[in-house]
Amino acid sequence: MSEIEAAGGLVARHRDGSWEVVMIHRPRYDDWSLPKGKLDPLELAENAALREVKEETGLVCRTLRPLATIAYRDGRGRRKRVRYWLMEALTGEVGARPPDAEVDEVRWVERGAAARLASYPHDRELIAGASLERPT
Repeated sequence: MSEIEAAGGLVARHRDGSWEVVMIHRPRYDDWSLPKGKLDPLELAENAALREVKEETGLVCRTLRPLATIAYRDGRGRRKRVRYWLMEALTGEVGARPPDAEVDEVRWVERGAAARLASYPHDRELIAGASLERPT
């Protein structure tokens, strides 16, 4: 069985003295996670990350730098590898995207609360451990 290739983003902003990150709720799994999804055939991982973040949050972002690549087994036992990027929102508004079967809620969450809200250990570790400072 081949490995599933996916990409996603840790969309962050500094607001009122603390960092906030975008979290999504997926009703199918009743979980909270970072926006991510599978690569299309021949798609570059960074492009997939930007596309998936836009599809799942409504935010048009830019990547600031690569973060961790996380490997794990999904709910069906398949090997999955997700490459993440630190992202900054350029346009769009959290909450403006209509809910659907894939993502029914999108919210900005203070970083510590987001790490606690995240349903999966790999998301919690990424949120808690990533440097959110913008590159100079």
